[in-house]
Amino acid sequence: MKRKYLGSDKRYILKSEKDWAAETHEYLPELCDQLHTAEINRRDFLRQACLLGMAAPVAYGLAGALTGRPFLPQAAAATPKKGGALRVSMRVQEMTDPATFSWTEPANVSRFMVEYLTRTQADNTTVPYLAESWEASDDLKHWVFKLRKGITWSNGDEFTSEDVAHNVNRWLDQDTGSSNLGLFGAMVEEFDTGKKKDGNPVMGKRGIAGAVEVIDKHTIKFNLRNPSLAMPENFYNYPAAIVHRGFGKDYKNDLSANPIGTGPFSLADFAIGEKAILKKTRDWWAGDFYLDEIQYFDHGEDTNAHVAALVSKQVDMIFRLPNQSIETIKRVPHLELHPVTTAQTAVMRFRTSEKPFDNKKLRQAVAACMDHDEILKVAFRGAGVIAENHHVSPIHPEYAKLPPLKRDVEKAKALLKEAGYANGIALEIANGDTEGPWMTDACAVFKQQCEPAGITVNINKMPTNQYWEVWDKAPWGYTAWTHRALGTMVLGLAYRKGVPWNECAYDNPAFDMALDEAEATLDVNERRKKIAVCQKIIQDDAIIPQPFWRTVYKASSKRVKGHNTHPTLYHQFQNVWLDDA
Repeated sequence: MKRKYLGSDKRYILKSEKDWAAETHEYLPELCDQLHTAEINRRDFLRQACLLGMAAPVAYGLAGALTGRPFLPQAAAATPKKGGALRVSMRVQEMTDPATFSWTEPANVSRFMVEYLTRTQADNTTVPYLAESWEASDDLKHWVFKLRKGITWSNGDEFTSEDVAHNVNRWLDQDTGSSNLGLFGAMVEEFDTGKKKDGNPVMGKRGIAGAVEVIDKHTIKFNLRNPSLAMPENFYNYPAAIVHRGFGKDYKNDLSANPIGTGPFSLADFAIGEKAILKKTRDWWAGDFYLDEIQYFDHGEDTNAHVAALVSKQVDMIFRLPNQSIETIKRVPHLELHPVTTAQTAVMRFRTSEKPFDNKKLRQAVAACMDHDEILKVAFRGAGVIAENHHVSPIHPEYAKLPPLKRDVEKAKALLKEAGYANGIALEIANGDTEGPWMTDACAVFKQQCEPAGITVNINKMPTNQYWEVWDKAPWGYTAWTHRALGTMVLGLAYRKGVPWNECAYDNPAFDMALDEAEATLDVNERRKKIAVCQKIIQDDAIIPQPFWRTVYKASSKRVKGHNTHPTLYHQFQNVWLDDA
């Protein structure tokens, strides 16, 4: 590997930092040099240094030394108060197996009971949590995680490496049905299931032999098929909560019935579609947790009901604020608005295994009709940025800017003719307004944009729950996706061949290979070149007309202190307290 070294003055500063001598990965000097010479920004340095195992305080100290802008923690506005119940309006969904969670909401309830090896903060840096530290081999194919000692489960059992091994092995078993199978693709291989379909062998996915290696009670090693940079960040994906090693063995796969966890809260009351009441029942291994209770109340599918509950002081916080209610919140004196830039989006994805969307020319014709900017302005009031039909966001560190897409009706007509539909075609898009009525509005605008090309779009508006029953089966559907810290994460979850959340049934070996190469590349500038290949492949294959990236809004009472809005809308309430003065 190419190694660049800093001048003697900066090298002295680096070596004077505590723990710098314990540097474990050969790329860290290169990373420091890139920050010093402005090849990367401070945010990317912090994220990558922490991923490679550097302690967060050391990383922040080095960033300050290298840029001349020391990190100064913001002083607390007031002394936190202990006690009280935080009331949140949010959908209360089934909470059985965290490994198979499909939404953020059940993970927000469970995360105060079952916790994660790592934690990605609101500033997108990933820091230790149940894991005390980690190290990566220089080739990024072996990762060793050291677990914190002295943590116990709520049933009295000790938290050990066996718990972590049990979880990861479950994720890598395709029979579990966890989306983590796609996220941890570097530990997965394809195999012949022995079954046939249309005379062809049916291939499956499974963890490679020796992927998970227990070293001792508090040390676990992960051995990868190919390099991967994002292992620590992957462990904070919301279906990656660590459950007890008896989950699925000594007791059934139902967390709501057996809420054994390492966190300080217990499930006091739970009813799907109604409420989830969490009560602090023991000290937290990580220190103070100011709240005594966290109460979730479900006000139904109508987002206006959630807003009304907040305005009328029935709750202190709303999970997500519909953008049509922004002006309402601004006019209420006791409320605060919290906008956050995210990689949340929705894709009008085609299922490429289903006719007529197995026809690439047809998909390209539909995609050529899209005016992204018009859909953003009309459907979402311009609160976001236009997308580029490849599911990598401008806020992802490895994002590569491609030539802008432009609506081209004549190109769409020509492609439609090449596809065999010279006289036009009628298509149906399924939509459940899973994130709000703006999704129907977006479909309606796109319907109008397609008409001049001879493409009739019929909108199959269905109830939200009904859409989630067919989201990965409908030939054409409009599916919402939440924020992930890295573009490689969402591409691995959604578009790698054979993974559970590949709703497009996408199968392109060139894409899988390009994604493997991007995941294996440390240098963010080099990774950007490799991710550009992934972006272009998806864009050219036209599998996801994607109108825009959303700005997401939360709102809370001014009595709620210490809360930072996470771009994935994860609830991190460890520093939250209530001020009723």
